[in-house]
Amino acid sequence: MTGVTLKDIRKAYGQVKVLHGIDLEIAQGEFVVFVGPSGCGKSTLLRMIAGLENITSGEMFIDGDLVNDVPPSKRGIAMVFQSYALYPHMTVYDNMAFGMRIAKESKQEVDRRVRAAADILQLTQYLDRLPKALSGGQRQRVAIGRAICRDPKVFLFDEPLSNLDAALRVATRIEIAKLKEQMPDTTMVYVTHDQVEAMTLADRIVVLSAGRIEQVGAPLELYERPNNLFVARFIGSPAMNIVPATIVETGAATRVKLAGDRVVSLPVETSAGELENKASFGVRPEDLTVATGDDYLFEGTISLVEALGEVTLLYVENPAVKEPLIAKLPGIVGLKKGDRVRLSADPVKLHLFDAEGNAYRR
Repeated sequence: MTGVTLKDIRKAYGQVKVLHGIDLEIAQGEFVVFVGPSGCGKSTLLRMIAGLENITSGEMFIDGDLVNDVPPSKRGIAMVFQSYALYPHMTVYDNMAFGMRIAKESKQEVDRRVRAAADILQLTQYLDRLPKALSGGQRQRVAIGRAICRDPKVFLFDEPLSNLDAALRVATRIEIAKLKEQMPDTTMVYVTHDQVEAMTLADRIVVLSAGRIEQVGAPLELYERPNNLFVARFIGSPAMNIVPATIVETGAATRVKLAGDRVVSLPVETSAGELENKASFGVRPEDLTVATGDDYLFEGTISLVEALGEVTLLYVENPAVKEPLIAKLPGIVGLKKGDRVRLSADPVKLHLFDAEGNAYRR
């Protein structure tokens, strides 16, 4: 069973601590995505799995074997970098075959693996071309094909789509999703800052912040049930609206007073000791709707309308809230800057966080 196990992994550069005790189990065949803001340690953690960075303390296992002191070439991994790192003077075939030739594989085995990988990635017709004759997306597929040819235990992807334009990102993301379907027993670890890549590719997402894991779970689990304010704000675009609140009634259905004195009932449980506690109320922009009656969460003036065709973003100013509230409405709406609007949402879509930023559970 090829999996990756991280036990209390820490990384420091001199006195600067980067990773603060990472514990994670990645099962065979899982596609796990590391996400987080710049500087959170996601690429460093990936490079430690690859053996390109030394482990300060902790234990790392690949396929059940301790690999702390095992060199990269002996770990059974293949890595696809942000840059394509192709040899410009070699054909596609030779780029994909290079690693196997260095490893002294037979000519027949090299040819078999290269052609099999080319077939998976639809590169067969390009095998005789040089990299300069390929598009950016095709070059990245060659880099992925080179990794496939090594027949690794674990694939590592370090932001492989970040150098591509929008259309190529979509096309190559689909290629990676197809690759996972064709190689269901291969473990893949993927680093990205792009939420769409994470949500569409991952079996599980690992959200990192300042060298620590904030939450691990399936994409929709993180979206629907974030553990804390950081995950709530990080997952989803635009980010979740967060408003100060005070708990005014506890029990199986908690009631909170929002900034602006609106009182809202949420299906979360709180205890009597939490009465009058400060909290944070959250609602995602796409869960807000325009209210016509007196049953609403917020009222304010539209300061900006972004009409995107498939959706319309309303930025609503409320004097009691520092940041504009964002509503993401389907289609085209007949509202404009300066209009007064009331916003509401289904109570099951509402979130509540305590003073430390931890989520109250439904």
